Amino acid sequence: MSQEFFYSTGRRKNAVARTRVYTGTGQIEINGRPYEEYFPRATLQMIIRQPLNLTKTIGKFDIKVNVQGGGVAGQAQAVRHGISRALLEVDPDLRPALKKAGFLTRDARSKERKKYGQRSARARFQYSKR
Repeated sequence: MSQEFFYSTGRRKNAVARTRVYTGTGQIEINGRPYEEYFPRATLQMIIRQPLNLTKTIGKFDIKVNVQGGGVAGQAQAVRHGISRALLEVDPDLRPALKKAGFLTRDARSKERKKYGQRSARARFQYSKR
């Protein structure tokens, strides 16, 4: 693994992934652990590999990620966002493919706050007429 790296940040809900992409052999490390160990679920592993599969760069880069906040799905999507943005810094020609797949767009959806006088964000308390 070389010392030169490309840095980027990915976000989703409350998860923030700080991503560094090195030229290397294709190892992906999340919070100091292999990504298969950090995300044991196959769907989350697939989410992380999506930008690499799309750009045909699997096995060309070593990726180190520090991710915190949110849940496991949000963290996986934040890692995908961070990897996509870092790949864009490596090679700007990858932009059309990543943009078309929607990996460069920050998914702004998040949990709506609970309102007072209600049971949750939208649901009201049960109304009794009598």
